[in-house]
Amino acid sequence: SDAICNFVICNDSSLRSHPIIFNPDFFVEKLRHEKPEVFTELVVSNITRLIDLPGAELAQLMGEEDPKLPGANSTASGFFRSLMSLKRKEKGVVFGSPLTEEGIAQVSQLIEYLHKNLRAEGLFRVPGNSIRQQILKDALNSGTDIDLDSGEFHSNDVATLLKMFLGELPEPLLTHKHFHAHLKIADLTLFDEKGNKTSTPDKERQIEALQLLFLILPAPNRSLLKLLLDLLYQTAKKQDKNKMSAHNLALMFAPHILWPRNVTANDLQENITKLNNGVTFMIKHSQKLFKAPLYIRECARLHYLGSRTHTSKDDLDLLTSSGSKELQPLKSQKRSRLDSCHQETQQRTEEALKELFHHVHNMPDSAKKKKLIRQFNKHPTALTPGSDAPTSPAPRRTRSRSFSGLIKRKVLGTPVILERKSRDTTPEPVRVSKENIQLLQKCGSPAHMSQVKLKSLEGQKEGSCRRMRARLLSKDSSSL
Repeated sequence: SDAICNFVICNDSSLRSHPIIFNPDFFVEKLRHEKPEVFTELVVSNITRLIDLPGAELAQLMGEEDPKLPGANSTASGFFRSLMSLKRKEKGVVFGSPLTEEGIAQVSQLIEYLHKNLRAEGLFRVPGNSIRQQILKDALNSGTDIDLDSGEFHSNDVATLLKMFLGELPEPLLTHKHFHAHLKIADLTLFDEKGNKTSTPDKERQIEALQLLFLILPAPNRSLLKLLLDLLYQTAKKQDKNKMSAHNLALMFAPHILWPRNVTANDLQENITKLNNGVTFMIKHSQKLFKAPLYIRECARLHYLGSRTHTSKDDLDLLTSSGSKELQPLKSQKRSRLDSCHQETQQRTEEALKELFHHVHNMPDSAKKKKLIRQFNKHPTALTPGSDAPTSPAPRRTRSRSFSGLIKRKVLGTPVILERKSRDTTPEPVRVSKENIQLLQKCGSPAHMSQVKLKSLEGQKEGSCRRMRARLLSKDSSSL
């Protein structure tokens, strides 16, 4: 199953003995299994962003209406359609039955064998022996073990039987309801400088649309499609030996995986070229088509980690339900991811506040600017342009309660630090009387205030020195 990837990642040396399975599409698969309606709505909304689907075709893609396929009302080729439908009525356990996991397990034996025999010239084009094919078909339907490496069967027998299996499915591998969407994807082309459509295919948008479309395929169809396209991709890489290019392989497989059932080439008419080119494109880019787009991964991840209700849940419910204890170390990785996300969010918030403060600071002087600055001052956690990070508040200094000390701090800019003998470390706020405030206001400029008050301070110092000398002389005279 493609729900679990084969990547083993472990950066911690203490956890090297415990392999950790890492799947970049884990939350995508989790959302697909737990909430298929939410998942389908998310994917389809992005599909309609890329391709134009009218109401009827969109309803068909969502499964709300039966698909309207080409040739459904035509009677020109009725004989051929009835003949093909009669062939499909002979259902077996694997061939002619709806696609199941059991059928995929049986057919995967054919795919594994063909991977080892890709050099056969004309592979998938040259038919094999009909008798050997019937023997192999009966063995697959009965579920018996088959030793394809015994030499009893030829690679052309196995390749033809694989096409037969796909052709006898009740509907094509890409399903009927996706048919119109594939036609629209084939029409995605680039635009020129003037905004006009060109004939050059827009490969990036086509890959993105196919990635989304494959996400809403039924799980068995998606699993077998991945196996098949990978096989055809490897086959095309050896076209110098087998003479089968991606386009040649598309001509062989388009009627089985994309064409609607019970239709002929005449029914499709001008759409045949689009369909064949579409399958060719799938083969060439098959290694990119089964990865969910980055924004789908992010939406699925935020669906589970973006709220408190989901953050506390175990994100490995799908995998731990099987009883595996090897996945427990991923819980610590989840917590570390959450912590890093919290730090990134906090950093972005601080940067936004910093930019906002810059913007307010550069505003022309006005009452609105003053009001905004007062609001910034109310929140000490907001960063100012001169600070890079919030720091702990500095210890408060003991201030003088005298009026002269207040003047020295305001005028000279030098704080007066006095040692307090009291055990109380909390400094008392400076209280200035109304008379002192009025005096400060009358003084006006700092220069004028300094001249007036410094003279009074010098007079106070001279008086205190005289009194000290008088006391000392009196003590000396008494001792004599």
